[in-house]
Formats: sequence, structure tokens, C-alpha cells
Amino acid sequence: MAFENFTPDYTNILDASFNREAKRLPLYEHSIDFNIAGKLAGHGEITPLYYGDDKDVEEFFKAYCSFFEKYGYDTVCFEACIGPIMPGSGALGGHKDGAIKTYQDFERYPWDEIEDRYFKEYTRYFDALERNMPAGMKAIGGVGNGIFECVQDIVGYTDLCYISYDDPELYANLFKKIGEINLAIWKRFLARYSDLYVTLRFGDDLGYKSATLLPANDVITHIIPQYKPIVDEVHKYNKPFLLHSCGCIFDVMENIITVAGIDAKHSNEDAIATFDVWVEKYGDRIGNFGGIDLDVVCRADRAEMREYIHTMIDKCKGHGGFAFGTGNSIPDYVSLDGFTAMIEIVREYRGD
Repeated sequence: MAFENFTPDYTNILDASFNREAKRLPLYEHSIDFNIAGKLAGHGEITPLYYGDDKDVEEFFKAYCSFFEKYGYDTVCFEACIGPIMPGSGALGGHKDGAIKTYQDFERYPWDEIEDRYFKEYTRYFDALERNMPAGMKAIGGVGNGIFECVQDIVGYTDLCYISYDDPELYANLFKKIGEINLAIWKRFLARYSDLYVTLRFGDDLGYKSATLLPANDVITHIIPQYKPIVDEVHKYNKPFLLHSCGCIFDVMENIITVAGIDAKHSNEDAIATFDVWVEKYGDRIGNFGGIDLDVVCRADRAEMREYIHTMIDKCKGHGGFAFGTGNSIPDYVSLDGFTAMIEIVREYRGD
């Protein structure tokens, strides 16, 4: 990738997050498979380093951060998720039985342990990220998993739906308690790491292709009000907040914007709506992050991808702040050629 004279500048992401058109269109991904980042940066597979000792973690972040600098990003995306450190978790991604099925389970659950468990597990990662941040860059991300995802991780989606009918009080209190725990973690995190990050975010996938995963009124009543204190805390540090949420969430976007008070939103899938639709609908109010459907990155040839990207950027220009990348993330099955082609096309477009 023969690009020269690239100087990272995190204020491009800051501008896009605050819905201001950036001086240079920033590249953005919600997440990138560690091994893909390592290979493209010339360090090979780096995932084992992430799970090694402190020396390994240091080497991991040297390699990981170098990818973003080398490939024309202004920020390093990194978050550490609450779900995996919650006792009895795994119902969301691991399809395990939920740890909470009854109100008695809820009352016995070790809620008070979660905050300390989070920082015991992840402090070394955030510290290593801070030490290895390239000049001119900051991180984007923070405390991973939103309210809905954390509830699912210890309850399970199907059981949560049953609980909504069988025990409405438990249903409501699950979201309230998770909101309290997440806010406590965010407060402690921001007090220590706010300067490391330019934009704070969590991912909370609220929808699927045709609707929200829970009834829209439940999302509005139980989930979005728990976002607001976290977003408000981020704003106390004069930082923007970005929500990543997959799915068709148009029915709750008004509340996400006006009640939660988000500054930007990420995720798009052409089967739901192309990126320019999100920009047209909300670009006068919030920044929009995303762009190319991940399926196009996986399947299209370079000419098709160039036409798609150029058309999409041209449609979005002049409609507020936006950052460009995939509408989802870069998992391990994405080809290196497809991913680098996307980056190269964007960088050529912006004149790097």
C-alpha cells in the first residue's frame, strides 16, 4: 500500500462524531479481527499475544496500533467488554443457559463484584494501549457491551422474552440493575482513561433485519433510559458518544437521539437500508459511521467496489459528519485483499 505523507489526526473522528464534516474523510471500523490487523501490519498472527503475559500484551498493542497508523486511520478502535467478566455469562454469544431465571436468582446474583472484576481483567490492556498510541491518534471505543447485550448475556434472549410476560417486575429490574452497574464502570473508566479516547461508544445490537429484537416500546421504556446516564457522563468530559447497533431500529431512533442524547451512530446493512439512507434521515442531527455493506467487501471485485464506494461517498457529502468503512466490522473470514481494496479506494478518493 504505497501511500506517503499520511499524518494521523484524531480530530477528524472528533468532527465526524460531533456531526461536523471532517477536513479529511476518516476511516472507521467498529472492530477488526486481531490476526487480520497483525498480518496487514507485518507482524503475523497476534491474537495469542493478547492472551499472554504482560510482555506479550505490550507486543500485541505495538503491532495492533501500528496497523491503524500504517493504513490511514486517525484512531485505534479498542473496547473491552463487560459481558465476559460477568459471573455466569455466555448466554448471548455462547448460547449457554442464563444465570438468572427467577427473582431469587436476581437477588442472589453477585452484582457488587462486577465493577472490580472488570478493572482487574482489563486494566493492563488499556494501560498498554495508552503506552503504544501513535502520535496524532487517540482510541475510539471504551467499555464494550450495552445494556441489552449485558442482560442477554446472563439471561438469554429466549428466557428474557418469557420473563417479559411471566415476571414484568424482574424484567424491568434487570435493565435497571445492569444500567447501574454499567454506569459505575463507565464513571471509573472515564476518570482514568478519558484522555486516551476521542470518542466513546458501546455496541448494543437492538434489531434484526425487519424490526427491533424486543418490542419497540420495551426498548423505549427499559433500555434507552439506561443509555442516558452513560451518555451524560461521557458528555461531562466533553467527549462525543457513538452508539453501534445492528438491525432495523428506525422505530426507536428518535428516542435514541432525543432521550439518550447520542452524538453519532454506526452500523448499516443494505438489506435494511443503504448507508446514504441513514445519512439522509439523521445527518442533520447526528454523525453517521459506516458505508459499505460487508457482503460487498467479501464478494465484489475492485471495480465494483470502487463504484459502490464512490457513489456512496458522493451521496453522503454535504449531509453532516460521517466516517467511512464497513457497516459492521472486519471478522476473521474477510479476505485481506477485499479489506485492503476498500481502504485503498477510500484513501485514493480522499487524495492520500
